[in-house]
Amino acid sequence: MIITVTANPSIDHTVTLPESLRRGAVHRARAALSHPGGKGINVSRVVAAADIATVAVLPGNAGDPLLAMLTDAGIDHYAVPCAGAARTNLTLTESDGTTTKINEPGAALSADGLAALSDQVRRLAGAASWVVLSGSLPPGVPDDWYVDLLAMLRGTKVAVDTSDAPLLALAANLESAMPQLLKPNSEELAQLTGGDPVELEDPTAAAQAARSLVTRGAEAVLATLGGAGAVLVTRDGAWHAQAPAITPRSTVGAGDAALAGYLLADLEGAAPADRLRRAVAYGSAAATLPGTGLPGPHHTDPGAVAVTTPVPLHSR
Repeated sequence: MIITVTANPSIDHTVTLPESLRRGAVHRARAALSHPGGKGINVSRVVAAADIATVAVLPGNAGDPLLAMLTDAGIDHYAVPCAGAARTNLTLTESDGTTTKINEPGAALSADGLAALSDQVRRLAGAASWVVLSGSLPPGVPDDWYVDLLAMLRGTKVAVDTSDAPLLALAANLESAMPQLLKPNSEELAQLTGGDPVELEDPTAAAQAARSLVTRGAEAVLATLGGAGAVLVTRDGAWHAQAPAITPRSTVGAGDAALAGYLLADLEGAAPADRLRRAVAYGSAAATLPGTGLPGPHHTDPGAVAVTTPVPLHSR
């Protein structure tokens, strides 16, 4: 079972435009879709589509449309009370696949609500193969909450996918808060290592940066690089997977799908290169789907993903 923790969940509303976005203009949408969202929930959606047990843990109140969406989608979930309804995140997708996101801050979570969320995670973790800590934190939650959860979940396999202040708090405590997996993109990898996000879109540079995090305590780093694919660095080696040629429709959720693909492969006992191959297959498939649509196994083609070793293990 995979437990996902989404402290700042959302309803993701995607509007597809038939043309390029023009500021100040009136546009007529080609389509509009809404899905339950937040990075951890996205991971649960992909895992559930593969018929693997998952539970999404999140703040939410009875009657919240987000919880109704999760129920309708067949996603098992545990919700703790919070100050208001889930936020709505707006995504504008242009005809060439360019994606613009406008994210609301989310409802505040009180100290009691945060304690209840942490306690729920602790109770479920004993039956979990993986716990996924994903996304931003809502108002009222300390930046180092993920660090506290990692200490609480010691002995459980934990994957972390976050950015900005929570990611910097994790970076400052990486030697003591050791996740089994970090899943940054190039910008987040730059935040973790002080590098340049543009330079870190290069697989060799990304692998070198990721290796520094493994040296500091992370067991594995899966860095997603958009059209350049992804790199995986563990204590045993480094691999690069090139993304197959696709026609992108929306990049929303692609990184979450990649993380889910990696975890699904890990549950099957796959070797590192095959875990990376599955991650890129899932991330690429997500980018071909409209709105915040996420892939099932039938959308993916791992055989189309080429994996190489970009950096010798002991290079400097």
